[in-house]
Amino acid sequence: MMRRSHFFRRFGAALMLPAFILPPAASARAAPLRLLILGDSLSTGLGVPDGYGFGPALARRLRADGYRNVDVVNGSMAGDTTADAATRVASTPQAYDADVVIVELGGNDMLIETDPAVVARNLDWLVDGYKKRGTRVVIGGMLSKPELGFAYNVTFDQIYPKLAARWGVSLYPFFLAGVFGHPALMQEDRVHPNVAGVERIVAGIAPLVERNLDAAGRRRVAEAR
Repeated sequence: MMRRSHFFRRFGAALMLPAFILPPAASARAAPLRLLILGDSLSTGLGVPDGYGFGPALARRLRADGYRNVDVVNGSMAGDTTADAATRVASTPQAYDADVVIVELGGNDMLIETDPAVVARNLDWLVDGYKKRGTRVVIGGMLSKPELGFAYNVTFDQIYPKLAARWGVSLYPFFLAGVFGHPALMQEDRVHPNVAGVERIVAGIAPLVERNLDAAGRRRVAEAR
């Protein structure tokens, strides 16, 4: 789809150690870890009040859990397919640089019945680029609608576990786990989570994100020695 040689390049000066593993005297000088959300309308906060979408809710959870030196950056865009997101990242890679990235994509591809092989190729390209950059990756998986048929369901639903296994990255198997199909947690469109649904998603994925933040922090320590 795009030449990989033009994907991620190292930008800026060497990163400093995260505050949560530094002594107090050094913590004030530490640059925060950058957590990027790369997704679609499920992570932009579409349909919920400002400050209650996935990004702000996750940031609050991280602070409550002691991760106070993390910048949560929402690079999601409502309506994005995997191809759209890959094009954005390729065109301005520095804007999408991160220590940890949550890749939450594929739902819009599924809704327009994009060939699962195309979806897999786009996601593979993204994860490959981030891995080469040294970024920790958390994949927020998606499941296809039953009405698309058995063949499509099986092929699409296997994209995410196969991708995670191939690259050795973290997988949250279904981004809407515990939310989809529960009216009290969904908006009237039955596609997007409401405020309570967002909180449920954050509760489910936060431990996985935190483990990757810990690993990113350890990497900084090792690189600084």
